[in-house]
Amino acid sequence: MSTKTMNGQVEILLVEDILDDVIMTKRALKKGKVSNNVNVVSNGVEALSYLRREESYADAPRPDLILLDLNMPKKDGREVLAEIKSDDQLKQIPVIVLTTSQAEQDILDAYSLHANCYIAKPVDLGEFMKIIDSLENFWFNIATTPPIE
Repeated sequence: MSTKTMNGQVEILLVEDILDDVIMTKRALKKGKVSNNVNVVSNGVEALSYLRREESYADAPRPDLILLDLNMPKKDGREVLAEIKSDDQLKQIPVIVLTTSQAEQDILDAYSLHANCYIAKPVDLGEFMKIIDSLENFWFNIATTPPIE
């Protein structure tokens, strides 16, 4: 099971540039059964700064899980995923690609870059809520993940 923070919450980093998707994801996670803290960054450059605890992110908590969109400004999710999975300090953090793309090439690319999971966001809010609930249940109640270093 994933290591929880001292206050009993799991840390989630949401890398998403569309405000409506941020709101929807945070709402779904808030309704979940696992107490969580969601930090949000809106592009790939910010995501890597957050994960490397650079500049304004010096005190950022290490996430237990990363929810990563593919299509973002500055540095897209594919580039971010490649950098995370090639970094010895970050590569063990589970990365879930959570995107609107259902393109076969995007799916192949994500898994080639060692994504832990690929989820195409459904348009229906009810379905999206079910997916986030299932994702949360799997990663924080069923799966065993590496301890935070």
